[in-house]
Amino acid sequence: MRGRRSGDKLGASFEATPKGAHMQVDRRKFIASVGGTAAVAAMAHEDRAEALEHYMTDQLDRRVSLATAAQASTEPRIPRGTGNLFQPTTSGFEPMPAKPTLVDYFERRFAPARHVLQSANHAVLTGQPERTIFACLLHDVTQNLIKADHGYWGAQLFAPYVDERVSWAIKYHQALRFFADEAAGYEYPELYNRIFGADYEPDDYIKADHKFARNHRYYMEARLVTVNDQYAFDENTREVKIEEFTDIIGRQFKQPKEGLGLDNSPTAHMWRSLANPDRPL
Repeated sequence: MRGRRSGDKLGASFEATPKGAHMQVDRRKFIASVGGTAAVAAMAHEDRAEALEHYMTDQLDRRVSLATAAQASTEPRIPRGTGNLFQPTTSGFEPMPAKPTLVDYFERRFAPARHVLQSANHAVLTGQPERTIFACLLHDVTQNLIKADHGYWGAQLFAPYVDERVSWAIKYHQALRFFADEAAGYEYPELYNRIFGADYEPDDYIKADHKFARNHRYYMEARLVTVNDQYAFDENTREVKIEEFTDIIGRQFKQPKEGLGLDNSPTAHMWRSLANPDRPL
């Protein structure tokens, strides 16, 4: 297996034994889902990695493959970075309550959220601190708002309501996932090597953020999210419910009395966008 050591070029390798069950990805179906071989070749490395993670998350949530045929160049296409709530839908959106809570958003806007629920459950099973469990629960839900740079958007979305270490972990997990850390128990994802090859190079801003995070006192906050993240793409695990984390949410999340989106926080507008994705203006 090819892998990346912390701070090394991607070409470095190490032997590792896979742990846990991982989702099987059909290379050809994945490439077709993003527009074919030519489209993959034209994508930046970071975009390829984001597309792969989005493909895996959508498989868990929808239980179906993404589109299997490349679209014609003249056919309108929704940008790959568009959040899940802003994709075409025939079911509409369940109205939010008058004073929505984080659990309300999980049930009515983030559901089924299997990936983050599995990730948080894995953190519980491996005895992680409660703060890490909570960060795992939140780390990817912002993909419902926007997929591109979801870690950065997620950190902003949650910052007014969580411990700064939680928002820090959400932000920097996006960069750290591209760099192995054997001491922490994180292997560079085998899927990245199989899909993109061992010469994969993250974008410069991702490298810079990895370097910054690696030397920060909060490094393990984000690293533990990636450690648990990689075990979360498991199609055979039991269904995890948000109710299992109600107590943790109560201790870790500062719920505004007015309701999320109605509290005039610096990110209230982001919550309103999640609550009302059909609004034209």
